[in-house]
Amino acid sequence: MTAAKVQHWNASDGVELAFHEVGEGAPVILLHGLFSSAEVNWIKFGHAARIAEQGFRVIMPDLRAHGLSGKPHDPGAYPKNILVRDLHELIARLDLTEYLLGGFSLGARTVLEAVVGGMMPERAVLAGIGSDVLTNWSRRSGFFLEAIRRFNEVERGDPHWLSVQFMKTMKIDRVAATQLLGSMVDYDSSDAVAAAFTMPTLVVCGSEDDENGSAEDLARLIGAQFTEIPGTHMSSVTSPELGMAIAHFLAS
Repeated sequence: MTAAKVQHWNASDGVELAFHEVGEGAPVILLHGLFSSAEVNWIKFGHAARIAEQGFRVIMPDLRAHGLSGKPHDPGAYPKNILVRDLHELIARLDLTEYLLGGFSLGARTVLEAVVGGMMPERAVLAGIGSDVLTNWSRRSGFFLEAIRRFNEVERGDPHWLSVQFMKTMKIDRVAATQLLGSMVDYDSSDAVAAAFTMPTLVVCGSEDDENGSAEDLARLIGAQFTEIPGTHMSSVTSPELGMAIAHFLAS
């Protein structure tokens, strides 16, 4: 498999963003999780290659404040639903009229917000999230903001330890990450979510991943296919079953 190529572009507010691309065929856009990157989430463990081998053009943005994309500190660069706006602009820039769309964790929540906002991919994939993702953002973002605030104090055994270690590994810009965490809000109702997902959708989640509630409940809510793979929220990304499940669903 050819190595993924990296391209850069400027969003409407001037922030330079990056995306990785591999394969040829029907376009599928994959969004990575919080504090991660396209390289770590989709490329490193072979998921993008597995999907590309099924005849897809796999497009993997580095989200704003992550990876090779810009990390502005200006609060004005992080209005509500900025990741959805960036996604809309990337799709327009690539002149895509038909595409498939998936994400893991924060990426999956971004897919959810985009679809509720009217985006209509031919198929959707929500990985690493459950039914609580609709209502627990204040709690989850508060946890990560606390990890950032106590970045240099957290010791092994602290609930924030793994998040801090991952941020260190990924060399996260904590100022930019703090701004981004404030750009998303909770949903008051699940009705809009259930009504929006009219396209075939896969919910895929680790067997030990309950950080965002029940993935099976989310699948039932939106009438999606559910697939369980090995692992926790962190380790399931390394499981080959993640890419296999997504590739099988998109190609079916």
